Amino acid sequence: MFIIEGLFVAIFSSVITAYVVRKINKAKFDIYIEQAKAKAKVIEHEAEVILKDAQIKAKKEFEREFKHAKRDYDDMFSKIQRKEKELNEHLESELTSIKKSKEDIEEKNRIITTLKEGLKNQKKTFEEKISKALKVLENASGLTQQEAKELMIEKVKEDSRAQIASIFRKKYKLAEQHAKEEINNMLSQAVTRYAGEFAAERLINNIPINDEETKGKIIGKEGRNIKALEMLLGVDIIIDDTPNTITISSFNLYRRAVATKTIQELLEDGRIQPARIEEIYNKVKNEFDNNIQKEGEDVVMDLGIKSMHPELIKLVGRLRYRASYGQNALAHTLEVAHLSGLLAAQMGGDAILARRAGLMHDIGKALTHDMPGSHVDLGAQICKRYNEPDTVINAIYAHHGHEEPINVESASVCAADALSAARPGARREVLESFLKRVEEVENISTSKMGVINAFAINAGREVRVIVKAELVNDDEAVLLASEIAKDIEEKVQYPGEIKVNVIRELRAESYAR
Repeated sequence: MFIIEGLFVAIFSSVITAYVVRKINKAKFDIYIEQAKAKAKVIEHEAEVILKDAQIKAKKEFEREFKHAKRDYDDMFSKIQRKEKELNEHLESELTSIKKSKEDIEEKNRIITTLKEGLKNQKKTFEEKISKALKVLENASGLTQQEAKELMIEKVKEDSRAQIASIFRKKYKLAEQHAKEEINNMLSQAVTRYAGEFAAERLINNIPINDEETKGKIIGKEGRNIKALEMLLGVDIIIDDTPNTITISSFNLYRRAVATKTIQELLEDGRIQPARIEEIYNKVKNEFDNNIQKEGEDVVMDLGIKSMHPELIKLVGRLRYRASYGQNALAHTLEVAHLSGLLAAQMGGDAILARRAGLMHDIGKALTHDMPGSHVDLGAQICKRYNEPDTVINAIYAHHGHEEPINVESASVCAADALSAARPGARREVLESFLKRVEEVENISTSKMGVINAFAINAGREVRVIVKAELVNDDEAVLLASEIAKDIEEKVQYPGEIKVNVIRELRAESYAR
């Protein structure tokens, strides 16, 4: 009971306390509200004052800026007006000047037109006077204008030819004096340092035999063996012409060499019949093919050439079995290679490159039996295919005159080729072709104006041309020799070089009676 009463008292006390507190807070809140309203009015009043001040300041600033902008605008406008006035004055001045220039041009055009008409009239008068003068000259000389012109041209040509011949002779003598000694010195040093063998290839090989029985074995029953040999080897086998000798004939050195070796091995073996012939032939041919490669490698190594395509090396070896005018192609090639190197060294060139070009200059001859075309074109094509230097290609073309030498090495190959081919005993020619060449040289010489006669001497390597002294003077004789030499180069094929001597001789005769 006491507990309930105490609880009730406590609750009542709390309610009373809360109510009193609420009344007190409401009074305070009302006071705060009044104070806030009073402050708000003060702040509002202050804000109105500040706003009015800002408006007054902004108005004053705007007025000041406007005055400045108006002043700048007025200044700019006055400047534009001033410039416009100046521009108008300048344009008026230019228009006046242009108008005056136009009037001057029109006046000059009138003057030029007048001058043209005057010149035209003067030209017409001049031509009439020239025509009258030409008619007078034609009547006086008995020649037409065209005839007089042709006569004058011929006279100028004659005078020019004499002058050209004189200049040519002087320049030629000067060049000859300076160059001949130097060239002879180089050639002599190169040639004396290389001693080559005289080449003499034949068209036949002879194999000695001991008795007639061996000859019978070669012939075979009803000629079977000799027919098989000729068919397989591609050569002519002659037995009855020379006692105890078998003669093998063929223009192809390779086939002739293979045939000779095959028959020699058959004679040593003693078993001569078609099957054995074919067996021995295949064995010998393989040996020759291997020897060709080895010989090419030896040649390249001996010349000091470091690298070369294997196909080119094989072709070098094949040159052993090619000949030109009786001169072995490999022997000739080696001679040219050595001489080229020596000549290039004398002239300050690359001796190894010159030897390489000399070795390759006739490489096309190894292909002429198998492919159509000249050895020059074939050689150039094969060297281009295997990336040989430009000097090598140029030497191949230049040594037969298809191109001009591009450097010392190419020129040395041309000189060495001429030396190797032209020395006595190096080559052998067919009589008919030799006679035809000599006749062509003489005919070219006698076809020239003023030539009395021409004689080919020194085995066709020199031609002496006799001219009429009253038709050809000393200077023209030099020019004539050059013309004949040029025609021979263009029209005649020959190894080495041909010397042209023009002889002018005046003989006076009288009789005492």
